Amino acid sequence: MLTQNNAPVYEALKKHKSNRVVQLDVPGHKGGRGNKELRDFLGADCLKVDVNSMKPLDNLCHPVSVIKDAEMLASQAFGSKHTFFIVNGTTAAVQAMIFASCKAGDKIIMPRNVHRSAINALVVCGAIPVYVNPGTNKQLGIPLGMAVEDVEKAILQNPDAKAVLINNPTYYGICSDLRRITAIAHAHNMLVLVDEAHGTHFYFGDNLPVSAMQAGADMAAVSIHKTGGSLTQSSFLLCNNDVSEGYVRQVINLTQTTSGSYLLMVSLDLARRNLSLNGKEMFRKTVEYANYARDEINKIGGYYAFGEELVNHQDIFAFDTTKLSVHTRAMGLAGVEVYDILRDDYDIQIEFGDIGNILAIVSAGDRELEIERFISALSEIKRLYGKDPSGLFDHEYINPDVVVAPQQAFYSNKKSVPIEETCGMICGEFVMCYPPGIPILAPGERITPEILDYIAYCKEKGCFMTGTEDMDLNYINIVL
Repeated sequence: MLTQNNAPVYEALKKHKSNRVVQLDVPGHKGGRGNKELRDFLGADCLKVDVNSMKPLDNLCHPVSVIKDAEMLASQAFGSKHTFFIVNGTTAAVQAMIFASCKAGDKIIMPRNVHRSAINALVVCGAIPVYVNPGTNKQLGIPLGMAVEDVEKAILQNPDAKAVLINNPTYYGICSDLRRITAIAHAHNMLVLVDEAHGTHFYFGDNLPVSAMQAGADMAAVSIHKTGGSLTQSSFLLCNNDVSEGYVRQVINLTQTTSGSYLLMVSLDLARRNLSLNGKEMFRKTVEYANYARDEINKIGGYYAFGEELVNHQDIFAFDTTKLSVHTRAMGLAGVEVYDILRDDYDIQIEFGDIGNILAIVSAGDRELEIERFISALSEIKRLYGKDPSGLFDHEYINPDVVVAPQQAFYSNKKSVPIEETCGMICGEFVMCYPPGIPILAPGERITPEILDYIAYCKEKGCFMTGTEDMDLNYINIVL
């Protein structure tokens, strides 16, 4: 009888490593013997378990033994009916949810401040987005969650939509009313898909916002690597209710690698065990660190580390208190400028900086000394670099004017046009700052003066701009 103390993939790999198997299969590094520099850098033990699928270790595409057991234990831990191990990142999990729910021409209701992976899925499968514009906070300039009334209006106006996609939480820690939106969507026979890339801890912490499975959602994409402790690129796709396990696996196998990394899978297995056994204490400590840092940063002046005081039970239904989101504009610096100074001058790497805010990811793996160092650096940055905030761009989100469906626009005949000449034209590609990877422009959207001003400002402040064919973003592909 397996319990949460077990880790089936881990246990099978340990046994395999002790068997002294002759490796006449891939990978070609042969446990590190074929690439000594890689072995010395990563460690021999690491490369010895970087192996190919074989009967004792199961097969990710069609698991029947240890991976199947590990998926079952993950389902128990997360409260889902089934869990899939995803080794192509949470991008693959988000796209699998959409591919499993929608076909070409089907409508899907979603907030416009979704990650690029969701709109990329629409480009591939041909589903049509019905965007619900999120609320905005004028002081912070950030997109918020979706108000229940706005989602219900979109559902009533589009009764043929197949699904509703919800962020839980946003990058900044903002949560919508997941329970009510789920209930309304289900009452209209729509599936509920949840992007929980930043919500692993909701399943294990106390006094945190509700998780997708607790709210009764049908599917959730969960980045275990972000806040759950697994290796980068490893995630879970959780399925609930009447979602067909077999069909979802078929959909996943359309795009997920047939050479699943056992390093990623064992990290998911061990992260699940650790979360199940120690998650409450881990996230209690995380909240403690984040709350302490929030209080100390707000004493500095010029910064605003925001939190639960923002909750209005509408477009901010709840706030994720593990998120250390800090508004910087009041002391005269864009978030990306603070991000760069922290990295270049203080050797502090935070998650991201955008036009008006920074985000630091805090976990139980941090130490008090590192939290104090971050707080002290922010204080010194204010003293050395603080200035009059006038002239800074005051908002992150611009409501889109969607003219053409993403797939139609992306695959249309296009022409490369100097960016300053594109006003009024229809964009044929993505333009975004990364992170967070929320498109400023998506294929099929009209290019407006406000958007062009925003792009120019992002470039001036040093944001990492991605998505366009022209890597320097001097040209944009427009739809003919």
